[in-house]
Amino acid sequence: MKQMLDFEKPIVNLKEKISELKRFTEDSEIDLKEEIETLEKRLKVLEDDIYGNLKPWDRVQMARHADRPTTLDYINALFTNFIEFHGDRAFGDDEAIVSGIAYYKETPVTVIGHQRGKDTKENIRRNFGMPHPEGYRKALRHMKQAEKFKRPIICFIDTKGAYPGKAAEERGQSEAIARNLMEMAGLTVPIVCIVIGEGGSGGALALGVGDHIHMLENSTYSVISPEGAASILWKDANQAKKAAESLKITSYDLKELGVIDQVIPEPKGGAHQDVEQQAAYIDEVLHQSLQTLSKYSSHELIEKRWEKYKQIGDYKQL
Repeated sequence: MKQMLDFEKPIVNLKEKISELKRFTEDSEIDLKEEIETLEKRLKVLEDDIYGNLKPWDRVQMARHADRPTTLDYINALFTNFIEFHGDRAFGDDEAIVSGIAYYKETPVTVIGHQRGKDTKENIRRNFGMPHPEGYRKALRHMKQAEKFKRPIICFIDTKGAYPGKAAEERGQSEAIARNLMEMAGLTVPIVCIVIGEGGSGGALALGVGDHIHMLENSTYSVISPEGAASILWKDANQAKKAAESLKITSYDLKELGVIDQVIPEPKGGAHQDVEQQAAYIDEVLHQSLQTLSKYSSHELIEKRWEKYKQIGDYKQL
């Protein structure tokens, strides 16, 4: 059974009513075709109204949906001959980060992304998509390898944040994230980053320094979670809805602010409703990005990347 979000209850209730009438019609001689058609029209209007006017907190819930497609789902849908690599050659392997090489439309690419689970067992194995430092070092190792062999890099971002545990701090969590930021800024191959779920804080930024940054329509990208911001600002995590409004964490907010390049649409009801269609939407944008970036020399890529990040935000020079 798929997870039902709070704002979806009217839609689910109406769908159940329609299904009930259809079953009743099949089991009896009473024709309820007109009533069913009327309800189906009402359902379409209701879906358009609810999904077309989602609030920031609604999109947060969408981004966290248990059935939302993961990095591996998109790898299987978009790439061929994917070979996953493991380990950072220093400590161990972190399964919260998936990294490897594949073909994208017959072009060799390096694919890296956060990977969370879809059930309790897999979430524990993947540490709920929250990487340790060895995960970021694994990602960087493969980015440098991609640079050596002149392969474009594609990063899928989907994490609540980097793992904040004691062991992670002891192994240099902050240093690992900072090094990724520095190294990615100077890589001489195209980098396309796509936020597919939650983009949480430095844990997301460590895979987020790219030439083009795109977001799925119902994904989020923020320095802190709405609950965390509410706890700091109002000493009350229950104010998360209010914080979500203030943080400007949605794809449309970030496009307006110039943080991302393009909003990738989602099927009605979210990416989990039609993974194949969602992959097709990503494919179109990804193909355009790689075509555009392939025209630039290594020097031009770095210069344009520098200019891109200089233009984000407002500041005054005294």
